[in-house]
Amino acid sequence: MTHAYTPGLRISEKTKIASRRSLPLLGDVLVKKGATLKAEDVVAVTHLPGKVHVTNAVNRLGIQPKDLKDYMLKKEGDSVQKNEPIAETRPWLKMMKSVLQSPITGTIETISTITGQILLREPPRPIEVYSHVDGIVTEVMEKEGVVVETVGTFIQGIFGVGGETVGELAIAVDGPDDIITADKIHSEYKDKIIVGGAFVEYDTIEKAKKIGVKGIIVGGFNDDDLKKLLGYDLGVAITGSEEIDITLIITEGFGRIQMAQRTFELLKSRAGAKISINGATQIRAGVVRPEIIIPLATQTTGEKDTGMADRGMEIGDPVRVIRAPYFGRIGNIKALPFSPQLIETEATVRVLEVAFADGTSAVVPRTNVEMIET
Repeated sequence: MTHAYTPGLRISEKTKIASRRSLPLLGDVLVKKGATLKAEDVVAVTHLPGKVHVTNAVNRLGIQPKDLKDYMLKKEGDSVQKNEPIAETRPWLKMMKSVLQSPITGTIETISTITGQILLREPPRPIEVYSHVDGIVTEVMEKEGVVVETVGTFIQGIFGVGGETVGELAIAVDGPDDIITADKIHSEYKDKIIVGGAFVEYDTIEKAKKIGVKGIIVGGFNDDDLKKLLGYDLGVAITGSEEIDITLIITEGFGRIQMAQRTFELLKSRAGAKISINGATQIRAGVVRPEIIIPLATQTTGEKDTGMADRGMEIGDPVRVIRAPYFGRIGNIKALPFSPQLIETEATVRVLEVAFADGTSAVVPRTNVEMIET
């Protein structure tokens, strides 16, 4: 056996990228197959049901549940304004009257003569799905969304927070081992997505947010600062929906880790280009990686994808080690021994030999590396 398959980060200078843009609920698709789109174009819309509010009417009015409808000023399906009276008692003395006001602007959904509760629903919230990348619609899913294809640079990160955003790519450091500090963040970076080097400080992110930077791509970040940035412990949930006014993508891992030279040079070569990023990450089952997409100025969707999804691991392929003691190091596969070998933990596993750029090499378990697409 000369190769094996291991999933890993994709880093491609030029590849075909298919982006599925789907609504959370059935709605309306606004574009047709073959349409040429900009990242900012809306491709589909729907409305999410508004939040439900429960009001215990009988306790407020001092009546029996079975009599509730006799005291209602509104019926099911009626629209109401916040603080508008929706029910009232009719005592002999007006000063004894009890009035129930609507806690929201919305619609009366249910009046229950069993529980004595009134359910009110806020207005539906419009949801728009954007193309996110410049590209061409290659598939339309009726009432669900579309598939947008583009040809461009595609890079996956290790971890990210913050959702989708689009902006101009700018390089804020001289090299992949630099630290991007607050003094390197200038007003000219407003509405841009900037590239750092090996590390970004928390104070730098805060300054970038104030200036209006849309995103930061960097090698490493302090995991203690992540809680400060989010305001809570992340846990194991999928990221991407954080309301932090910026998207952060980490390409290497936590701590000060030099951004891979190839990743930095690839981003640097596309400085000034329009870039789409998404920080959504899921580490556990159903792995989701943060993505960086830089469409080419001239696109075609008929080119063959240069990805590794349809082949295995082979000698010469670039890989990244994702476990200590070689965590974060990048090299090329030197050998793929067929027979399992005994490692330091006394487990017998399939291994490979990695040759690093400094001339050294190491034998590591195959599960401790991930492929880097060339």
